[in-house]
Amino acid sequence: MRRDVLDLRAFYATPLGRAARLMLERKVEEAWGDTRGLDVLGLGYATPFLDAARHSARRVVAAMPATQGVEVWPQGGRNQACLVEETALPLPNAMFDRVLAVHALEEADDPAAVLAEIGRVMAPTGRLIVAVASRDGVWAGAESTPFGHGRPFSRSQLERLIRDAELEPAGWTRALYAPPIAMAAGWAEGFEQVGARLWPRFAGLILMEAVKQTFAVKPRGHRARVRVFAPGVLAPSPAGPASARKAPVREAPGRVED
Repeated sequence: MRRDVLDLRAFYATPLGRAARLMLERKVEEAWGDTRGLDVLGLGYATPFLDAARHSARRVVAAMPATQGVEVWPQGGRNQACLVEETALPLPNAMFDRVLAVHALEEADDPAAVLAEIGRVMAPTGRLIVAVASRDGVWAGAESTPFGHGRPFSRSQLERLIRDAELEPAGWTRALYAPPIAMAAGWAEGFEQVGARLWPRFAGLILMEAVKQTFAVKPRGHRARVRVFAPGVLAPSPAGPASARKAPVREAPGRVED
């Protein structure tokens, strides 16, 4: 069962949650840069990390799983969030240039199906960033945070899962080196800089970027066997008395008839 949307919102309103938001949001901006004129999808609970894209992208949609619940987002503006079935998104094929999946895979019943559905709605050469709790990090065991619930992943596990969904991993990084305790929130920036150098393996999150690749397929010609009917094979049988059917056939000079 997924964490309730109210629990997620409450966590990101705490100092520790705001620190986590800052560290992850920075990584997303570094990877994507300017999203001006692009269509962006956030799946799971990605709204804390979509503010920058909301002000520049052409379209931003926050899709929240039905088992989690949905909230109005953004506050004070036109709602851009919707409740969805995570393996059957009510969205057209090949629509989004960028997809951010946060709190989307760890508690999903079928992570592979979720990724396959993401691939369906991604535009050709679209780019996906998946953020998951790291199996080696201390955040995976911190049940007071959303990252301490569900299944954590190692880098190789996440990479294999993405490839199984017919997406291609393009790069990865780590984030969230501060311990998941409230008193460490004020030192999150320092932990981020030191941890990336001294103990990179113990980061709380793994972020992996993947791309959707479509290849042109050149049709090949194939030989086909064609049935040719000989003349007369399907000729109608003569009608009338039996004596008429047995009448002799006159042959023209120099011509041979079957």
